[in-house]
Amino acid sequence: MSEPLFFLAQAAPAASAPAWLQFVPMLLILVVFYFLLVAPMRKKQRELQGMIDKLQKGDRVVTNGGLHGEVAGIEGSIVLLKIADNVKVKVSKSAVAQVEERSSGT
Repeated sequence: MSEPLFFLAQAAPAASAPAWLQFVPMLLILVVFYFLLVAPMRKKQRELQGMIDKLQKGDRVVTNGGLHGEVAGIEGSIVLLKIADNVKVKVSKSAVAQVEERSSGT
């Protein structure tokens, strides 16, 4: 009876794949993650930054906080936003979420 156990102990180990092959699925997941999530977010961020850099007086904009207004002036990184007659507020350029309408000046 001890003979069958002896032969089982002497069985050849199964052939294993090279170690680097175990990392291929993880690499593929990272590549897909980059092209589906990271690249589009970076493109959108570049477009938003370009839009903010081109802001000019008279543009109608919406801020991240939901304020709708017209650009009355730009002072460095601050935008003077006219939200009603005789009501102007200072907001950060980075708070501008979108330009609704470009001024017809250019």
